[in-house]
Amino acid sequence: MDFETITYEKKDGIAVITLNRPQRMNSLNQQMFAELRQAVEDAEDDDEVRVVVLTGAGRAFCAGADLGPGEGGERVMRETNPDAIRRRMYGGVHKLIKGLYNLSKPTIAAVNGAAVGAGYDLALVCDIRVGSENARFRVAFTSIGLVTGSGGHWFLPRVVGKAKAAELIFTADFLEASDAEKYGVLNRVVPADDLMKETMALASKIAKGPPIAIRLDKAMLQRATTTDLDTALEMAATNQAICITSEDHKEGVAAFREKREAVFRGR
Repeated sequence: MDFETITYEKKDGIAVITLNRPQRMNSLNQQMFAELRQAVEDAEDDDEVRVVVLTGAGRAFCAGADLGPGEGGERVMRETNPDAIRRRMYGGVHKLIKGLYNLSKPTIAAVNGAAVGAGYDLALVCDIRVGSENARFRVAFTSIGLVTGSGGHWFLPRVVGKAKAAELIFTADFLEASDAEKYGVLNRVVPADDLMKETMALASKIAKGPPIAIRLDKAMLQRATTTDLDTALEMAATNQAICITSEDHKEGVAAFREKREAVFRGR
């Protein structure tokens, strides 16, 4: 598929998806929703891809839904039929958020600038977030009389805690990069010029790891907050049995004994 609102590049096991509407601060329209969903599906289906990096072109990460005339966000806002609004959201931003969340491979958001509204949630849904000193976050929905509509009410409390999430949602205040790191929204803050270099170094380190074990770890992490300990341990035992019988485990042990770097093949 040829993309117009995003770019999709793949190298050394890393797929980089770049939101590419810098003139609109990478705001999301219907075409971008569709292209992002397709890129996520392509990354999921491609065995060569081990890590996905999501970032934005220009000075913003993503300014949220495009509310310009004729754009997807504007069409939803002027809709008066509640069922039609729900259908648009399910088929648009919700389908994208769930696709990213359910991606079996690790995801890293390289937040280069403002992440607002649904753009904030695109960052939150990623497993790891690296931000430049220019990164800033705003829930934004209440500033135009809306609820958090793209998953922030679910993701944000799991990252910053319920009380801080309530403050950020109710006030629609910006969270600057230093505070975002303090509250766990960002794993780390790096100089703007080093953002992609640092992000790609992290992605490369993960991509060289054992794909089977990392994917199973991701699945367990996603369920950790909604499962009891017995269920979590049962899941761990099942997944460990898969890993112990894999070629990757044999390679890892051999590399450890031979004092060399392991070469994991996902088998």
